[in-house]
Amino acid sequence: MRRIGQALLAVSLFAGCGGTEIDPSSESIEQRQSSLTQTNVDVAPECQGILGFVNTASFQTLDVYLPSDVATNLVTRRAAAPFVSLADISSVRLVGPTRLEQLASGARNEGFIGSSCIGILDGLAVSTDDAAAIVSLVNTISDSELHDVLPDAWNGASNLLNLRPFTSVQAISNVAGIGDVALRNIRNAATLSRPLEALIDAVNAVPQNGLYGANMARHFDWWEVVTTRGTYRVGRLECFGLEPSSVPYGATVRPNLADAAEVRAEIVDTLSAANQNNQISSSVISAGLANLDALTAGRSFKGCYFSYADDPWSGNNVAIFVDTVNGFSVMTETYWSE
Repeated sequence: MRRIGQALLAVSLFAGCGGTEIDPSSESIEQRQSSLTQTNVDVAPECQGILGFVNTASFQTLDVYLPSDVATNLVTRRAAAPFVSLADISSVRLVGPTRLEQLASGARNEGFIGSSCIGILDGLAVSTDDAAAIVSLVNTISDSELHDVLPDAWNGASNLLNLRPFTSVQAISNVAGIGDVALRNIRNAATLSRPLEALIDAVNAVPQNGLYGANMARHFDWWEVVTTRGTYRVGRLECFGLEPSSVPYGATVRPNLADAAEVRAEIVDTLSAANQNNQISSSVISAGLANLDALTAGRSFKGCYFSYADDPWSGNNVAIFVDTVNGFSVMTETYWSE
């Protein structure tokens, strides 16, 4: 039996899920993961002290790190409502990137943040864990996925590909074409699907029984997967939402995009195929599916379904989904062998 087709062997991180209806995540898991599924959050949990500093430091303390008029504006504004984000702070008159950096410096010097918070880069307060994930993703991501993650920063994406490998998130932030929106998109791609990726790893670790199995992926080159399928036979190839120039040869094109329900159904079916003997922890399943739901709610997806075989005695069925706006992607595969 072939565990996975040649085109999928190059895939590094596997994502997706499937199975029968699963109990929803427990409250404690949802609370732990809530900040990881909010794409607009601009302060990592390890950097929340920056907000604490701005909201509680006296005028005299703020005045040490900022011009007096800026400190006055912050104190006046927070009297009406506490600051909840860097964007909120930046809405105050005279506060820009330089003032945010000064606030981060003040928060560090006054003990509000520690070494687990790197600081503020392109409007994001980044933790050391997030920074490591961002560097790892940028150094390994495929061309096609990176351009899907950065649909409005193609020059920035090309520059990243040409200049990698990187050793720091600061170096990535400094690349021409990478600004606030681009860095946030990269951060989201690198960090927001951790519970889902844990489920993916669990699915791919399930021992195979020699007759059938399943795999999933979170980061992959969808063009390579679709166009290098099947050394023996290619069956169904149906795509949707692709640019005409990106439609693989011989594919049929359906008019409607996929939605969150379609993505979830495919993942749940794949999870069911992989987890027939209940080897995967229910808490991992619950957290992974809750994370998936948070990331796909209200979204639209391009992608393809296809089947192929590498010999007369096996078959593979693959589904690929890519968010049309932010590039979030998942792939599922089920296979059989005589």
